[in-house]
Amino acid sequence: MGTRVAALTWPEVGALGRSAILAVPLGATEQHGPHLPLSTDTDLAVAVCAGLAAARPDVLVAPALPYGSSGEHAGFPGTLSIGQAALELVLVELCRSATDTVDRVLLVSGHGGNRDPLQRAGSLLRSEGRDVRFFLPQYPGDAHAGRSETSLQLALDPARVRRDRAEPGETRALRDLLPALRSGGVRAVSANGVLGDPAGATAAEGAALLNRIVTDLIERAGRWWPAPSPERIRR
Repeated sequence: MGTRVAALTWPEVGALGRSAILAVPLGATEQHGPHLPLSTDTDLAVAVCAGLAAARPDVLVAPALPYGSSGEHAGFPGTLSIGQAALELVLVELCRSATDTVDRVLLVSGHGGNRDPLQRAGSLLRSEGRDVRFFLPQYPGDAHAGRSETSLQLALDPARVRRDRAEPGETRALRDLLPALRSGGVRAVSANGVLGDPAGATAAEGAALLNRIVTDLIERAGRWWPAPSPERIRR
């Protein structure tokens, strides 16, 4: 039957039992420079959840939530942000609903700007006795739409990378940009929305980064929820 919740019927989901883990890809619809699609963060979250599901047959992957807290990218056409308060509320209500079906929920965010709402929502949900965890990928490289993210997108779907439009943006260290970023967002420091330089990005580098991220999540999920033996999984 596969692992995508949206492809199943309710009796099929119910037959899997409450011990399944629901992995929810959480992304954003925001600018990623002139060369990467607005869905870049969502694409990463979906791929990471799929990697976890490939390694663990007790993982179900929910449809992605493609909107997040992206106010720092305001001023670039196409950015669609619901803000921190709305995102926190959505996550709380979504996980409350999810725990009517499963005991364990994993929120996987491809956008770092979702961190604070995730932390607040997670704290509230756990105080209610719900087993909800979250994961934000950590990997080296430029802060936004630079070599790392470009490499990841090349590994995921090279046809969606506008290679001829790739160009460097603001390349100073993020710590030097934080005051201006906090007061005026990305637009205040980078005219093209890039924080870094996509030069040198390759699909091979992206595949290695993706493998690193998925491996990290598999290990963490194993610490949170040890994987069951194959005979205990019903499909």
